[in-house]
Amino acid sequence: MKHITFYLDFISPYAYLAFEGLPQALMGHSYSVTYKPVLFAALLKHHGQLGPAEIAAKRDWTYRQVQWLAHSHGIALQLPAAHPFNPLALLRLALACEDQGLPNRYVCETVFRHVWRGGADATDAQRLQGLTRQLAPKRAADCEEVKAQLKSHTDEAIARGVFGVPTLAVDDKLFWGFDALPMLRDYLRGDAWFAGPQWDAAASLPAAVQRPK
Repeated sequence: MKHITFYLDFISPYAYLAFEGLPQALMGHSYSVTYKPVLFAALLKHHGQLGPAEIAAKRDWTYRQVQWLAHSHGIALQLPAAHPFNPLALLRLALACEDQGLPNRYVCETVFRHVWRGGADATDAQRLQGLTRQLAPKRAADCEEVKAQLKSHTDEAIARGVFGVPTLAVDDKLFWGFDALPMLRDYLRGDAWFAGPQWDAAASLPAAVQRPK
């Protein structure tokens, strides 16, 4: 049985779509999953990238595309009242629900749906209080231990080469994005392509030009 580490941030609509779509995409395969919330903004900062919502035209496209993807895959999704937003409170709340900072699927589902269903403000204080009562975390979400666990998950993701969310890590391979679920499924079923030269060769392709920094 293969084990999947699912790196996610609740701010990402693609992470939400991948989370909702994972069971159906991998139906019939034997696997286990560990969910690890990370701070997407820290990944962007480490790799020197702008977020999709920081580029006006890309922001518009992202919101159009995720709504279409949800529609085409039969996944309920409504954009929150404002996006992007600061996800720290949601990330820490999810981690606080489990001693090792590894929330189960129910916790992740509840937080994702808090953000991506209903079209409300994801960071509204009253809604956050209600979400906290529903999840009944074992620890205070703002305690130093929870903060350290979020940093540890994020640092681990960066060390593994994660640059965006969702990323699903299996063995030594990373699968990025909602649209990578079919690729992940083929890997889990033992497709011979993954044992061929293409995977490793992609990392050694030389660049003919580099944009000045």
